[in-house]
Amino acid sequence: MAGKDKYVAYVSSYTSGLGTKYGIRIYDVDLKNGRLTEKQKVEITNSSYINISHDNKTLYSITDAGVEAYHILPDGSLEFLNEASINGMRGCYVNMDQQDNYLFTAGYHDGKITILKLNKDGSIGEITDERYHKGLGTAAGRNHVPHVQCIKVSKDNKYLLAADLGMDRINVYSLDFETGKLKDADVIHCDQESSPRHMQFSKDGRFLYVCLEQKCAVEVYEYTEENGDPEFNKIQSVSTSEEADSIGVASSALNFSQDYKYLVSSTAGENNVLVFKVDSETGLITQKIQLPVAGEYPKDAALFPDNKHLVSLNHESDSLTFFTVDMDKGTMVMNGPELSVTRPNCIIFHKLDN
Repeated sequence: MAGKDKYVAYVSSYTSGLGTKYGIRIYDVDLKNGRLTEKQKVEITNSSYINISHDNKTLYSITDAGVEAYHILPDGSLEFLNEASINGMRGCYVNMDQQDNYLFTAGYHDGKITILKLNKDGSIGEITDERYHKGLGTAAGRNHVPHVQCIKVSKDNKYLLAADLGMDRINVYSLDFETGKLKDADVIHCDQESSPRHMQFSKDGRFLYVCLEQKCAVEVYEYTEENGDPEFNKIQSVSTSEEADSIGVASSALNFSQDYKYLVSSTAGENNVLVFKVDSETGLITQKIQLPVAGEYPKDAALFPDNKHLVSLNHESDSLTFFTVDMDKGTMVMNGPELSVTRPNCIIFHKLDN
């Protein structure tokens, strides 16, 4: 029964020069009241992004030295497994294929994808491929060189998608599971200066959702295969900002609720969170909530597993803020004091085995 389920939440954050050495915090989740209570802190440098393997046994984190693996204990605590170099500048995103055979990192600073083999115990093995994105984008501000921001693998495990925020495109690769090597398969071209930042696939894998940082929009693509080639056709574009001029405003988060019925995004600058209802048949989204998060620069935001509460990770105000949400009424009300966390960046809810 859902009410009896127990969860922990993992929050990753930056540490360098900030007077803290704890890059990951683990919280017990109070589902009834929509709150978190800290239970453990993990020493790790600049844990800017974390992810959990599909078998729910291992947590992976970006760190200055590359990537680190942690075994998830029955109570949700973390036990260090190993670390591995990604042979480049610090990554910004980490993910796995659907069968946890390979680990992928995205390099914002050097425009690089790194693939590492995963061992049976979840520990990280050797690098099997490295791919630098090349080219020049629009020569305005930072967006003129490759910045790989996010990596997703299609639910059928056939294609790896790499969102390049600097080049306004998503590179699509096929992966050879024997060798761990990438091969070019397709390119999804986004609007100029739209900056694709985060991606999510629907539960059944038929739809791809893309959060565009500069355009301040969420776009929906239908994914099919034609004669062995991937096809991504845009079917919807929804604005995430009320500002006519979006300078200083940026779309950041993109997370599905645990049941895939809702999609959460956030808009930094306006400091809002948006919740969309997802039509699982058509893939289309409808806005339910667009309200302030009571914090500065929401880097990440997520619904609690009950879809009745929401947490916002406010990067510039060093806080987590908590809300009770009512989807039918489209309301979001703060449900208690903020939690202090230095430069929070990413949150994952993890269900414990009862």
